[in-house]
Amino acid sequence: MTTWYEGPLAAFDTETTGVDVETDRIVSAAVVVQDAPGTRPRITRWLVNPGVAVPEAATAVHGLTQEHLQRNGRWPAPVMYEIAEQLAEQAAMRRPLVVMNAPFDLTLLDRELRRHRASGLDRWLEPVPLRVLDPRVLDKHLDRYRKGRRTLTDLCGHYGVTLQDAHDAAADALAALDVVRALGRRFATRLERLSPADLHTLQANWHAAQARGLQAWFARSGSEEIVNTEWPLRPELPAAA
Repeated sequence: MTTWYEGPLAAFDTETTGVDVETDRIVSAAVVVQDAPGTRPRITRWLVNPGVAVPEAATAVHGLTQEHLQRNGRWPAPVMYEIAEQLAEQAAMRRPLVVMNAPFDLTLLDRELRRHRASGLDRWLEPVPLRVLDPRVLDKHLDRYRKGRRTLTDLCGHYGVTLQDAHDAAADALAALDVVRALGRRFATRLERLSPADLHTLQANWHAAQARGLQAWFARSGSEEIVNTEWPLRPELPAAA
């Protein structure tokens, strides 16, 4: 019997104008689908003219300038619809979706859908929910005492995955997918009996515990930064009074 990490997987990634999920915008995105390890992935890409200024700091990360996006990017509304449709299709096919640091990318997409389509991501996922695999959450739980950072680049180095063109949405999505496959093999005895649905539920609990631990560390350090415990999607903020 083929284990989930040797079977069909999809992956999703975005590049953005910044790191605030409530106010920043998607400038590029990709969905990668692979039927089995080593097979040719099918890649869908989107380039978006966000309609707002693209900070130089963001361009320095992903290389997408405001001028390039204005010339070549599409308006957000149809793009967000197409992305949501793609993720709904993966869910309907029961294909697990790999998203590195899922609360960032999925929450950003949700806010963009609310901004441009007047409906959140949940609307597209009413028939069948996503089964998300987050390599960051999985790695932090399965190898919790390992020292060092756990960015996608770090995880690729640790699990022997090649990452070409970092901060390109398609390249990052494919690398995250490969990390999940490698992680599955390394921790096969702990993971092979768990279904993607089981793991989705477990990761919500693991992420919450990880967030509480980080919050406690911030408190000891004198930081007032708030760590959100929700996974894989942060709830919408209440409207301002």
